[in-house]
Amino acid sequence: MAQVAAQTMDVTSIKSLAESPALSSVPSAYAFNMNRNDEADPNDPEFAIPIVDMSLLTSESPDQRSKIIQDLVKICQEWGFFIAINHGVPESLMKAMIDACHGFFSLPDEEKEEFKSGNDVLEMFKYGTSYNLALDKVLLWRDFFKVRVHPEFYSLYKPACFSEVSMEFSKRTREVALEIIRAISESLGLEPNYIHDAMNMDRGIQMLAANYYPPCPQPEHAIGIPHHTDHGLVTLLIQNEMNGLQVEHNGKWLTVNGPANGFFVNLADQMQILTNGKYKSVMHRATVNNKATRISIAVPHGPSVDTIIAPAPELLEKECQAPKYIGMNYKEYIQLQQSSKNYMKSTFDHILA
Repeated sequence: MAQVAAQTMDVTSIKSLAESPALSSVPSAYAFNMNRNDEADPNDPEFAIPIVDMSLLTSESPDQRSKIIQDLVKICQEWGFFIAINHGVPESLMKAMIDACHGFFSLPDEEKEEFKSGNDVLEMFKYGTSYNLALDKVLLWRDFFKVRVHPEFYSLYKPACFSEVSMEFSKRTREVALEIIRAISESLGLEPNYIHDAMNMDRGIQMLAANYYPPCPQPEHAIGIPHHTDHGLVTLLIQNEMNGLQVEHNGKWLTVNGPANGFFVNLADQMQILTNGKYKSVMHRATVNNKATRISIAVPHGPSVDTIIAPAPELLEKECQAPKYIGMNYKEYIQLQQSSKNYMKSTFDHILA
């Protein structure tokens, strides 16, 4: 065991480490003590995750759409996340995307190495393990890749099916995200295209980010991704049959367990800034297990990199409020969030007005 622990800083992937026959406990570099006493009871109705039926947003009935818009006000203020169903993305495509990601992570380490790059989150694509090996105080029990799919579409070229599947999946998830953003705009009393136009979403950043969490011998002593918020506007997420995503609600951590054909949708930092704190960016984390590999695919959507995000003047006037946050270029915000000063901390503290 000591030999395995000594080698962990040199591992090229958590997959190869987890598959080591000598591994029977979590190496010290990965030691992260999870507090499981603050987890919500999944059977408690207080923690029943809201469901949004997307078919009602596109319904020809104005009353049905109006009802969902009103529901979104309460959901975005009190929860910051929901599960979207009847969104129009085929379940077969969602499964094909998970399978394609599994195919990539199953490639030999030396084949995946060529996709490694620097630590700029906006690069065309990047692959790695943990989060930022130069920054991490605790190494993470995960491998990942990120591919930028909008405004320009990039793709991994292997496995062979990846490009075709990821292009269709990215296009369809973008349609869902933009429909959600239009509905959120209306829920704020703004024009349907207000957020889209103000955030320059025609040039907005969309990423395809996949995470691979292999079985862990001591899941209570490791973490997939520690608590954090996302830096964009909204994120859509799917996962294979293994749960592990937890979101914070009313001081408790709630494990997300939604339908296989649903998208988990969470609000992110730029939405909180734009709404002057009315709608909250949700804190979430990824836990690991000792039973089977978990794969999650997150599709964050954000403004264009040069957009300066600040509380919407129309909302400030409507609510008779002063701005709580200073305006900041989206690219600069991302760089601030990714910096060492914000390791496992809130970026909002640095932009308070």
